[in-house]
Amino acid sequence: MNQPPAPLTPAEPNQDGGFSPVFESKLLLRHRKGRVWKIIFQAATLLGIIFLALLLYNILNQSFGYVAFEDKVPPASLAVAGVSVEDLDQAALIAIVQGNISKGLLRKLENEQPLTKRGRQELYQLVLAYVIQPQVVKTWSLSASLLRRSAIHAEVAGELAQAHPHVYLRFTSWFDPQFLSSPQSSDPISAGVRTAALGSLWTIGITILVAFPVGVGAAIYLEEYASNNWLNRVIQTNINNLAGVPSIIYGMLGLAVFVRTLVQFTSGALFGAVDPSTTANGRTILSAGLTLALLVLPLIIINGQEAIRAVPNSLRQASYGIGATKWQTTWHHVLPNAMPGILTGTILAVSRAIGETAPLVVVGAATFINKDPNGPFSQFTTLPIQIYQWTARAQSEFRSLAAAAILVLLILLLSLNAAAIVLRNRFSKAGGH
Repeated sequence: MNQPPAPLTPAEPNQDGGFSPVFESKLLLRHRKGRVWKIIFQAATLLGIIFLALLLYNILNQSFGYVAFEDKVPPASLAVAGVSVEDLDQAALIAIVQGNISKGLLRKLENEQPLTKRGRQELYQLVLAYVIQPQVVKTWSLSASLLRRSAIHAEVAGELAQAHPHVYLRFTSWFDPQFLSSPQSSDPISAGVRTAALGSLWTIGITILVAFPVGVGAAIYLEEYASNNWLNRVIQTNINNLAGVPSIIYGMLGLAVFVRTLVQFTSGALFGAVDPSTTANGRTILSAGLTLALLVLPLIIINGQEAIRAVPNSLRQASYGIGATKWQTTWHHVLPNAMPGILTGTILAVSRAIGETAPLVVVGAATFINKDPNGPFSQFTTLPIQIYQWTARAQSEFRSLAAAAILVLLILLLSLNAAAIVLRNRFSKAGGH
């Protein structure tokens, strides 16, 4: 006896090769939802690009533009026998410096380096900074300098010239070689980021040297060696929680442990780096680097574990099959294949550390210092601290300096990330072979 055909499920084609109306309506609904989410994701990406472009525009807009200056001593009054001060020889520039600055300042400059051993360009910069002493009268942004050029020239020739008879206008780039090579100063014209940039490099260098090997080692242990017991579960839970702790808490930890408890170590007194007649001070680059290492350590561990976990287990079994030990398998097979992911996590961790301000303020970063760091036991400041100090000033020229310092910070960050990306790609190619 013939049995009636079983009813079709919504996903089975009918005799005509089509699908049931219920299935087709649900399929169209899923496609419609997919298109909506695609539009949302594209809009979110576009919004992020717009915000990034606005950020870069704001930084560049403050870093360049017209500046109205007025010299304390007109350069024309320093000319010798009709030769302008820019073209004077070394001896004439030395005479101008010696005859126009105080004895205390002259003694300080001679102690740093005798004037007779300085080059002509360096002597001219001394004349410019300490004798001519140009002062900023008013600044304009890049957009205003390009769109309101005629109005700016008219303002300088009219209103500003009445209050400042010797005012002159110059298109200025606050981000220039002198800005990179000059230390911090209270004078915006001669101020630079050399001290802060060196402090950031020292601090990040110590952070990477400490956090990377410790973080990768901890990730290897937790993934390859640790057993699934209550102690390791507690450790894993605490590592995950520490990744979300506010950075100021790490600053308080660094102050208590590195600055105060381990002051003999972090100040260098333990190694004879501190004068016995002075009190040891743990507010050094070493304390800052160790504090930031604690800050990024959970991020490196978590990303390292994810990278190690992503290595196929068949690779481990193949290594064991040819007689390799646990460590040989980990060192020669697991770690090289996981290294691209580990370096990606390190890039993110370093990017966070290089922009931190709160923990460094607690540990003791100086807001004003013009002495370059010469070792891990030096007093220090960093680029984020420098940027914060300049943005807190009321004068518009310091905001332009802060924008130029942000450009330096971005270039430094991109350079470090580029180096890490090159290493990551090299490990990826090695792992592919």
